[in-house]
Amino acid sequence: MLTNSQKKQLKALANTLDTKYQVGKNGITDTLIESLDKGLEAHELIKVSVLKSLDLPIMEIALDLSIKLHAEVVQVLGRSIILFRINKENNKIKLVK
Repeated sequence: MLTNSQKKQLKALANTLDTKYQVGKNGITDTLIESLDKGLEAHELIKVSVLKSLDLPIMEIALDLSIKLHAEVVQVLGRSIILFRINKENNKIKLVK
């Protein structure tokens, strides 16, 4: 579980991130989960956009992704979701305590 100061740190880092992943009209598929898993493994912090054609609530999508990916939801802002999962082998982001 992330503390408020850790979330604040990750939000600041996420401001400079480009959105490389999208949840499309098909919703959360196995292919999307694999892609996001690889992204989290490589970068630890990713930004996911949700297309308007998807009718599910954004918070529901964010929670579903976090459960399937064993990741933390840092922030849901508009139609963007910021996810974080620490890489135990190659830790790139040093979190504040």
